[in-house]
Amino acid sequence: MSVSVLDVIRFLGGVSGLLQVASVLGLVLLLLKAAQLYLHRQWLLRAVQEFPSPPSHWLFGHMHELQNGQELQELQKRAEKYPCASPRWLWGSRVSLVVYDPDYMKVILGRSDPKSDGSYRFMAPWIGYGLLLLNGQTWFQHRRMLTPAFHYDILKPYVGLMADSVQVMLGKWEELLSQNSSLEIFGHISLMTLDTLMKCAFSYQGNKQADRLTPEGRWNHRACQLAHQHTDRVIKLRKAQLQEEGNLEKVRSKRHLDFLDILLFAQMENKSSFSDKDLRAEVDTFMFEGHDTTASGISWILYALATHPEHQQKCREEIQSLLGDGASITWGHLEQMPYTTMCIKEALRLYPPVPGVGRELSKPITFPDGRSLPKGFLVLLSFYALHHNPKVWPNPEVFDPSRFAPDSSRHSHAFLPFSGGSRNCIGKQFAMNEMKVAVALTLLHFELAPDPFRLPVPTPKIVLMSKNGIHLHLRKLL
Repeated sequence: MSVSVLDVIRFLGGVSGLLQVASVLGLVLLLLKAAQLYLHRQWLLRAVQEFPSPPSHWLFGHMHELQNGQELQELQKRAEKYPCASPRWLWGSRVSLVVYDPDYMKVILGRSDPKSDGSYRFMAPWIGYGLLLLNGQTWFQHRRMLTPAFHYDILKPYVGLMADSVQVMLGKWEELLSQNSSLEIFGHISLMTLDTLMKCAFSYQGNKQADRLTPEGRWNHRACQLAHQHTDRVIKLRKAQLQEEGNLEKVRSKRHLDFLDILLFAQMENKSSFSDKDLRAEVDTFMFEGHDTTASGISWILYALATHPEHQQKCREEIQSLLGDGASITWGHLEQMPYTTMCIKEALRLYPPVPGVGRELSKPITFPDGRSLPKGFLVLLSFYALHHNPKVWPNPEVFDPSRFAPDSSRHSHAFLPFSGGSRNCIGKQFAMNEMKVAVALTLLHFELAPDPFRLPVPTPKIVLMSKNGIHLHLRKLL
């Protein structure tokens, strides 16, 4: 069968017609998308018109603030120049209001807006949907079930376990002193806080610091991954143990309860609303939040004391008068070190372990100064900028523990190292206890000084990290 030239021309004409139609449809869709983006940008511009901000590029927004390694410094500049809050544009159609004023913080944290999905979604495969990622009624139910795990009766026995883990770390530091002129402390502290969590949360009797001290294994995420390998087995064994031991009061009469006990008893009482998946998510969330954030806090506290030797020595004298050689430290001691506590809080002000959190407004909001935002808007609560805001903290870059003297006064939402409102950190007392134990025992054993050639460069990740680690010179005290 032959094909004529005319048939070919007709075929090509049909194809050309289809391509023309497709091109027109594509152009229409492109124009519709462009119009949608334009209208959305206009809505955003109207929403933030009452809030001045630094000049931004029409397409790239304020992306340069995030890409030049100066994000924290840029946040400080905003707090100094633009009252209460300022918009930060990311590309042409994404914007969030950066908040660094205590009155604004109080209004937002007093509501029940969900955490902004984009800021935390990537964490779900790691830790599941526990307290950190949950919202709404499910979050409230979990929070209520987990609150008994942080009662002081549960926390009291943990102090000795914390001290054991810290002593192991200090022993390793003593061994390493002869090998290096300075020591990177964050990796060691991260392993120590993980070791503490395993002991306190799961009554684990091993020594994760000794098991995992490899160059690759020193960093927190690697340590966290390895820890998760144990949790399923531990949960299974504990379930069987609790079934044999009986009810909560019987178990309490035999031994102290840990975090996992509380979780499993909560599951027994709320089987329909607290599944095995929920339980695992809360375990993983506690592991992540409990060792990452506390490791950041302790590391920066020790760095702050290393750079302020006069305050370091005053803390050491207070601790020596209280503990002697530090052979034992108890729950009762933790409230008897006021100056050390002041220094810890001042370091947490300068270096908040969680630099900020995001919220998506579930309804319109009006701030105390009359400015407002519509439903659906994203806000970033910058605790770092709040803590460095000169309108809230005079001379904010100066390390001044007297800000936290017992007779001092401040706004209820001026200092938020553990966030605030109903969604504040459920483990804040646990974290403060561990920080006090770690700082007290470290100062009894070592004199700290910064490494002038490797000063840390703070960078805001999920927790406040240093781009180049935190290096200190340690001198063993006799």
